Amino acid sequence: MTITVPSLPATGIAPERFKQIFRNHPAGVVVVTVDAGSGPAGFTATSLTSLSLEPPLVSFGIGVTASSWPHVGQARSAVVNFLGSDQEQLARTFATSGIDRFAEPTRWRRLPDGEPVLDGVTGWLRLDLEQIVPAGDHRVVIGRVQDSWTGGARAPLVFHDGGYHSL
Repeated sequence: MTITVPSLPATGIAPERFKQIFRNHPAGVVVVTVDAGSGPAGFTATSLTSLSLEPPLVSFGIGVTASSWPHVGQARSAVVNFLGSDQEQLARTFATSGIDRFAEPTRWRRLPDGEPVLDGVTGWLRLDLEQIVPAGDHRVVIGRVQDSWTGGARAPLVFHDGGYHSL
């Protein structure tokens, strides 16, 4: 059973205040990659959340004006690439509009089912995309984890107060 609740107009808090509040909330940094049939696409995200253990579900948000949104909206699968503290430039590359994010120096390959995955990340999750939920000017994408890989213990890349940091 799916229950959809429409987003209500914002009241009582301005967008700048909303951003200011969340600047004080640290978040892990990932790059979400997809290929919906027109070549690889991807974006940097700090909205990854684990939703369920059984079945294994995660979610992430993407703005409807993001250049990757049309690709994500049509994709059947995605890869969440977890970034290490030494991968700030990779995060910046995938957060930049108007460039080929998969061009050199980005190193990547395809998984057996064709999804693009970044080389050198601390780990990844391969997802089947199950649901897209409208949420204001974003969409919440829910994916079921089908496969994973971890490269061992490395310090994560964290975003806080407008900048990238290490723990």
